[in-house]
Amino acid sequence: MSSLDLLDLDDLLTDEERDIRAVTRRVVDDLVRPRVADWYERGTVPVRELALEFGKLGLLGMHLSGYGCAGATAVQYGLACQELEAADSGVRSLVSVQGSLAMYAIWRYGSEEQKQRWLPGMAAGELIGCFGLTEPDHGSDPGNMATRARRDGADWVLTGGKMWITNAPVADVAVIWARSDDGVLGFAVPTSSPGFSVREVTRKLSLRASATGEIALDEVRVPAEARLPLAAGLKAPLSCLTEARFGIIWGAMGAARDCLETALSYALAREQFGRPIAGFQLTQAKLADMAVELQKGCLLALHLGRRADAGGLRPEQVSVGKLNNVREALAIARQCRTILGANGISGEYPVLRHANNLESVLTYEGTSEVHQLVIGQRLTGLNAFA
Repeated sequence: MSSLDLLDLDDLLTDEERDIRAVTRRVVDDLVRPRVADWYERGTVPVRELALEFGKLGLLGMHLSGYGCAGATAVQYGLACQELEAADSGVRSLVSVQGSLAMYAIWRYGSEEQKQRWLPGMAAGELIGCFGLTEPDHGSDPGNMATRARRDGADWVLTGGKMWITNAPVADVAVIWARSDDGVLGFAVPTSSPGFSVREVTRKLSLRASATGEIALDEVRVPAEARLPLAAGLKAPLSCLTEARFGIIWGAMGAARDCLETALSYALAREQFGRPIAGFQLTQAKLADMAVELQKGCLLALHLGRRADAGGLRPEQVSVGKLNNVREALAIARQCRTILGANGISGEYPVLRHANNLESVLTYEGTSEVHQLVIGQRLTGLNAFA
């Protein structure tokens, strides 16, 4: 049992759940931890290499069934996300976007032909997917997206642009959402299509170990078979976001745990005024408060995971988890930085890297303000979005 597991939460997990967590932790320790600081400093990540390794373990689309997917439970998927983000939020984002956004959209809303074409290769990590919803001028308000889809004979023609799209620079298929005369529609678009181009987003100060791109759609022509036939209206892409937010609830606690483990180890080893700084009351107060919030967040994630596996998880409950856990994880990362002092800003330690990453996690898949309004609407019955 970890010294941070004050409430013995491990006792609430099954042997199989602990095994999946352990396997994910081992592959992260082998493939990611020794290299991630360098990836972050250079602003790059070997997406295809990692995808193939993650595919071998069944981590890509692991909570989906069929088509080469593992068919894991929500809790098992959450535990995997926790271990991935304990290494780096960008690495967890790679898996989340692949499985909970791109693959889930095709799995839930695609035709059998689309599923057979894309999902087995994506589950194996041989094909990379991305999810094109956010636009330069439409982030929290996707209902007013500017990207358009128009019919031209038997084809569809897509025009517009998408921004802040994880995996886009290396993707083989992009799930693109566009407005049409028939409402919001989804399309599985091969990135090799004429008129489809990607500009990699550089000079990021957060999620640097993640491939991010801006997609331009210049009269991209796709056949009718590219449209996701069951996706009609804005509820379809929003349901995909709910899937991705669930992984974030767990992942954020992984980042927080890594920060707290680092700070605790540092405080026990670092001596000032003749004794370890862990022996000072103010340091212990910080450690205690952070450990309590970490345990509460992990318990919340587990509760929501059990509800998901029982078929009773509601979107506003996911908003509670995303709002609380990312907010608290960011606060823990910042507080841990103070315990490390000047060393807290060094790339030799993961704490400020986690803090910088969590600034993005706080915003993507719904800002804190959006989740507050989702919860507020549930409490009051009033829509305050407009």
